Amino acid sequence: MIPVISLLLVMAFSLLVIRVAAVALLHTGMGREAARFQARSAFTGAGFTTSESEDVVGHPVRRRIVMWLMLVGNIGIVAAMSSLLLSFLHLEEAPRAWIPLGVLFGGLTLLIAAASSRWVDRMMSAGISWALDRWTSIDARDYAKLLHLREDYGVTELRVESGDWVAGRTLDGAGLTQEGILVLGIECPGGSFIGAPGGDTEIRAGDRLSLYGRLPRIAELDRRIAGDDGVASHAEAVGEQQRVATEERSRAGR
Repeated sequence: MIPVISLLLVMAFSLLVIRVAAVALLHTGMGREAARFQARSAFTGAGFTTSESEDVVGHPVRRRIVMWLMLVGNIGIVAAMSSLLLSFLHLEEAPRAWIPLGVLFGGLTLLIAAASSRWVDRMMSAGISWALDRWTSIDARDYAKLLHLREDYGVTELRVESGDWVAGRTLDGAGLTQEGILVLGIECPGGSFIGAPGGDTEIRAGDRLSLYGRLPRIAELDRRIAGDDGVASHAEAVGEQQRVATEERSRAGR
């Protein structure tokens, strides 16, 4: 019975470690699903090579979280396999083998149910967030929540081509804020970066703009070409944003 209980404790601890790491990654600015995937990947040693993995490696806090997660994950997997082998060895010798077997499957069922429960997820995330904020130096803020990355709002990139409507314009001249689009930063072709660019910053072909706003509107901006059609599209976008802003203020009671 002891090996069975040990196995369940190791699995419960492993799930807790993965959840803590996922919440910690979430608080460094990663999206919720990306944070969960990277935490599980690092713990199991799956080692998926994705752009999200590059974001983890290139971020000092995320890299430290994943490093400890990989170390604990290797220890946990070895311990779980040892406990599992001991469990089956003892089952062959036990006169009532069905008792520890029932405890094993019952415990696994409870762990799976707890891991998939939204209520448990909310309670654990709230507790882990409080603990991280209280006892660590991790920037414990949910940027997805702060930026309201739901409904049709999001953060995305736009690569400027030579024939695009915004190419050759300053930020003030492009009037993107009037369309409800904020330029968070500009990555230049040479690799330099302009954070929170001013209104007199010129948008050039080859730039990558980090934008926040309504994703359908940003998608339309990406398709917008220079000329009279682009000017007309801009005017239409400004009018649409005025209507959206009025509706949002109305819903907020302002």
